[in-house]
This record gives sequence, C-alpha cells and structure tokens, in this order.
Amino acid sequence: MKVLVTGATGFVGRHLVAALLARGCEVRAVARNAETAATLPWINDVEFIAADIHAADLDIPALTGGVDALAHLAWPGLPNYQALFHFEHNLMADYRFIKSAVEAGVSQVLVTGTCFEYGMQSGPLTEQSAPQPSNPYGLAKNTLRLFLENLQKVQPFTLQWARLFYLHGEGQNPNSLLAALDRAIDAGDATFNMSAGEQLRDYLAIDTAADYLAAILQRRDFNGLVNCSSGQPISVRTLVEQRLRERGASISLNLGHYPYPTHEPMAFWGVAERLQQLLGGNHEA
Repeated sequence: MKVLVTGATGFVGRHLVAALLARGCEVRAVARNAETAATLPWINDVEFIAADIHAADLDIPALTGGVDALAHLAWPGLPNYQALFHFEHNLMADYRFIKSAVEAGVSQVLVTGTCFEYGMQSGPLTEQSAPQPSNPYGLAKNTLRLFLENLQKVQPFTLQWARLFYLHGEGQNPNSLLAALDRAIDAGDATFNMSAGEQLRDYLAIDTAADYLAAILQRRDFNGLVNCSSGQPISVRTLVEQRLRERGASISLNLGHYPYPTHEPMAFWGVAERLQQLLGGNHEA
C-alpha cells in the first residue's frame, strides 16, 4: 500500500510516516520545509516532496500519481484555535486540495479531525454525538468534513475522518502541558505552575495514535467517523503526577495558579468502541 502523507514533518505526521513504514507501507511524504524533513529518521526511507499543498500552481495529479490513499494531516496555524483563518483560509484551501486529489484518482482519503468538533459537550463523546464546534478551528474542521461528505455524492471515494483528542510525545507543542513540565524538571525548578488539575481529558501517546491512524488506513473498506482516543478519562493533575513518577522527579505543584480554560468543558473524553472494532480487524499492507 502506498500512502501520500501531507504535513509529514508535523507532530502527528512525522509519527504517522514512521508507523506506516513499520507496517510495510510505501510513503510519499509532503511538507513545506525540506530542512526539517532532512532531520527526521525516516527521510531516506520515503519519497519526499517539498511543496505547499495550498499553492495555486501545484501539480496535484503528479503529486498523487500512483498512491492508494491520501492521509491529509497538513493544517497551518495550530495551536491558535481561535484564529479566524481556520475557516477564512484553511477550510476552502483544504477542500480544493482534497477535491483535486479525488478528481485525480485518489480513492481513499483519511483526514485528521479534532475533538473540538464536539464543542463544549461534557462526558463521554461517541461518533453519534452531534458536532457543536465552539471555536474557529473546530468549526472549520467539522465544515470540511461536511463538504467532503457532499463531495462523495458527486465523486465517490472513501472518507476516513479520525477525530484526534489530546496527544502527547516527541515533537509536541513546546507550550503544551507535559512539554512545559519536562522543561521545568530538566531545569531543576522547585515549583510548577498549573491549573487546579481537576478537569478530565482523554490523553493518548503520539506513537499509539499514529499506529491507530496507520491501522485505519489499512482498513480500506472503512468509511466514516472514528474517535482516535484512549477512551479513558484522566484528570490533568493525575497525568502530571504520573509524569513526575516516570521521571523520578520531585517538584511542588502550584495548583490553581492558572484558571481553567474557557474553551473546553471540565470533563470530556472519546468513546473508543468503534476504534477498537476497527483495530480488531485484519490489517493488510
């Protein structure tokens, strides 16, 4: 199986490329920055193309020629979830790119969505939960999905929409919680400022998430939505305390220093039953 991965040098993309290679897939990796790509361990094992997928002069038939599936991860501007350019620019640019890829003959498309498509809903979230996006990023992603589902009626193709929850690991945003905690530990800080930590979230290691996405791609008959999540809620405080134990670190948690974020409910997590059903099937390279 040959997969075209956009956003291949991003946080998720770099790990998905590695997961696909580990499963015996061929990979055509696309990203804007060739210098970043050159630093990644898989660079000599893929066909790498430096390109901006939103460029008006991009030769999409040439880019997609010979691939079995497109894994579309590229999405500029994160983690600024409130920025209007998510739907003013990314939404239509991504739709045009994917539409052109399908018209060029790509029959299977996996797109990474986001738990923010569910908005401020609390508790366990299933794929049947009605989307209620409450920030521009979630709105743009959910609208792209609706656009592509309508495109399927005119130009049939398989659409695999994987909603990502909270991912952590190598390459994550340096301002994210665990990255900031690791920096504080490495610096020998006596205290770590955080919220009260009572909010419940769905956290997943990036290596695990990337392998899930690779497995979904290999289930070529699957069309539809799937939560890419652990299915296990954990409090932010518990997550931090687990990391401290893993690192053998002693640091005082300054709980309540930061207020709870207003763009997220206090408790939500993904129900992972559909994902586990997919993973239980036979994976074919």
